Amino acid sequence: MLPTRAVLIAGPTASGKSALALDLAVRLGNAWIVNADSMQVYRDLRILTARPSVQDEAIAPHRLFGTIAAADAYSVARYIVDVRSVLAAAEAAKCLPIIVGGTGLYFKALLEGLSPVPPIPDVHRRHWRAEASRLGSRRLHEMLHRRDPDMAQRLAPTDTQRITRALEVIDATGRSLDQWQRETGVPVIPEAQTVRVVLAPDRAALAV
Repeated sequence: MLPTRAVLIAGPTASGKSALALDLAVRLGNAWIVNADSMQVYRDLRILTARPSVQDEAIAPHRLFGTIAAADAYSVARYIVDVRSVLAAAEAAKCLPIIVGGTGLYFKALLEGLSPVPPIPDVHRRHWRAEASRLGSRRLHEMLHRRDPDMAQRLAPTDTQRITRALEVIDATGRSLDQWQRETGVPVIPEAQTVRVVLAPDRAALAV
C-alpha cells in the first residue's frame, strides 16, 4: 500500500470542513492545515471569506492562509508553486498536510497537474486588465468570441477574470487557452497517495 501523503477535505462554505480539518490536526498532533480556497489566501478578507480565526490558527499550524494582499492577483499556477513549497516543508518536518478548501480548480491542479501554459508577459496582463476596466466583461466577451469562439462558449459573459485570462493567453501565445488546457500536466500529489473527503450537506441547511 502506498503511503498517505496528504488528506484532502473539500466542501462548500459553512459545510464544516475547516472544523473537521482542525479536529483531525489536533488528533494527529503532527499535521499542518493547508489552504485550498482561492479567497482565503487574502489577508484582508478574514471575515468575508470565513477564514480560520486567530484562535484556530493558534491550535494547529496553518499554511497559505492570509498570505496575499487583497490588491494582488493570485492564480492557480501561483498556488501550485506555493503549495509545492509547503508540502516539501511538511514532508521535511514529518507532518501530514491536511489540505482544506472549496476551490475545485485547486484540488484538480493538485491531483492532475496544470496545463503547460507559458508565463504571460506583464505587458499583456496589464493591457487586458485595463481593457476590462474600460469596456466591461460583456464587451470583452464579444472580443473573445471573435478571436476564440470555442473558449468564449465555455465562459459566461459576466466572468471578467476568466475572459481576461483567455484573451491574454491567446494574445501572448497565439494559441487558445482551450487548446492549452487539453494538454495534461504533472500531478503535485498522486491521487493514490491521498485520502479524500468531500462534505456535501443539504443546501437548504447551508442557507439557514
